Amino acid sequence: MCETNGPSRGSRGARFSQKFQWKMPDLPGATGDHNNNSVTTSYANRPQLHPKDVIAKYKEGDIHPVSTLYELASVLQCPLELKETVTPGNTPGFFFAFCVLVDGVTYKTGMGITKKEARRRAAELALRDLLPLLEADLSAAEPAADGLHNNPQNEQMSQAVQQLLSALLHKNPEVSACATTVAAFLLQSPAGCEVVALGTGSINTNRCATSNGRVLHDSHAVVVARRSLMRFLYRHLLMFFSKKESLQHLSIFQPTPGSPLLAMKSDLTLHLYLNQLPKGAAQMPPNLRLNPHSLAAWEVINQLSLHLVVEGKVFSMSTAEPSVSRIVSMSATDKLTQWQVLGYQGALLSHLVEPLYAHSILVGDGGCSTTRGLALAVSQRAEGVTGGLPLHYCMVRPHYCLAPAAADPGAGPYSTQQNLSMNWSQGDSAMEVVDGLEGMTVKDSPFRSGPGMASRLCKAAMLNRFNLVVTEAERRELLSTVSYREAKMRAKLYQEAKNMLKVHLSKNGYGDWPSKLPHSGNFNT
Repeated sequence: MCETNGPSRGSRGARFSQKFQWKMPDLPGATGDHNNNSVTTSYANRPQLHPKDVIAKYKEGDIHPVSTLYELASVLQCPLELKETVTPGNTPGFFFAFCVLVDGVTYKTGMGITKKEARRRAAELALRDLLPLLEADLSAAEPAADGLHNNPQNEQMSQAVQQLLSALLHKNPEVSACATTVAAFLLQSPAGCEVVALGTGSINTNRCATSNGRVLHDSHAVVVARRSLMRFLYRHLLMFFSKKESLQHLSIFQPTPGSPLLAMKSDLTLHLYLNQLPKGAAQMPPNLRLNPHSLAAWEVINQLSLHLVVEGKVFSMSTAEPSVSRIVSMSATDKLTQWQVLGYQGALLSHLVEPLYAHSILVGDGGCSTTRGLALAVSQRAEGVTGGLPLHYCMVRPHYCLAPAAADPGAGPYSTQQNLSMNWSQGDSAMEVVDGLEGMTVKDSPFRSGPGMASRLCKAAMLNRFNLVVTEAERRELLSTVSYREAKMRAKLYQEAKNMLKVHLSKNGYGDWPSKLPHSGNFNT
């Protein structure tokens, strides 16, 4: 069963069953085509449907997207606004832009040649993010027949991860002990769910920073899974830009009206599975309250501050300053916080696709009894950042759930292979095994990219895929970049959002996100 986090009023993406418990005073009703640029409404005097009925009618095409939002806002007693904003400079032909604010939280901007079209598009984009969360909360609010494992979707996802992991390890039993820490990304579609990327590991390299981009610096499971997801995304971008209709149909991407960026197809949602809590602030005591300005602020800040990881060991930013001669990584929890604001696609892919967010984060129940610490660390630390973010970016609070364990966090002779990490993404012929301390592929890995033993997840490999995709996409301006670092820095909106998040975290007392050494990205092949 998904946990009740009990967020305060105004929290982004909070569970609907709690977020809308407070009562909104009656406001003048808004009817007709909602001609005001900014509209706040209450349907208090109208007959109200159950939220499930509203959702069903919308999905059947019986209710206009704008009306659907107002109906849900009325039923759930939540303030709703449709605000007119400005269109970005790179969208010629679109004259109007609107964004939806739910309880003060801004969702993606909708654009159109008329106000009506722009409002409809804004409502559709907001509903695409809101409905999965609302449906999950409505399901969780129903009486549970068998406790934790009453959610069929969670069981399906966990089972899909377990089946894939078992198949990979059956072919390579000698590395089975490196699978105690597992992370996987899944895509949910009307046809079901499937694992598209998987990673294992619990360590980062002990080597000094290099400038050739061929050392894998961080081999923690969720980081490995995310880089495997990026390989999956590159593969589907090549399919989309192939100009072959059969391949384009199979790609997960589709064009976005009024934008040069692609979006994931609307019937697909991204989910993240973890078989145990990630290192860092997610492992805080579950009864600790998020109140950095309280009298006990020092305790809260120490637990919720950013954390550094050095050779697999975790240090709070408020208590330790590790040597800069070693590779220092941010904790997996901190990276999850960042990805739920910036998207899981990364800077390079931001040249081509809209931010991709996880709709839910599932944690295996084998070594975890509550997800409250994860929810506080990942979501609530970033509360309030959305308002200043550029177009397409927002702080997305996923649905946090416990799920059946897909892997035992204590199984196997872990001490003999504690440095190993493996990765796989859909379409790979074999998994790759990396020595996390060295940051290089091991000699007996089922997949090896070449004699240099560089991992297929390293920065140089990612830059090579990026160049292949932008060539197919005929984005010649992106091929003129001198280095990996320059290609990332030219993703202006992504970098702007990243800087805003850093400022937000620092301003709220969670610590200063350290900058990467500039020379670590100064390579071009």
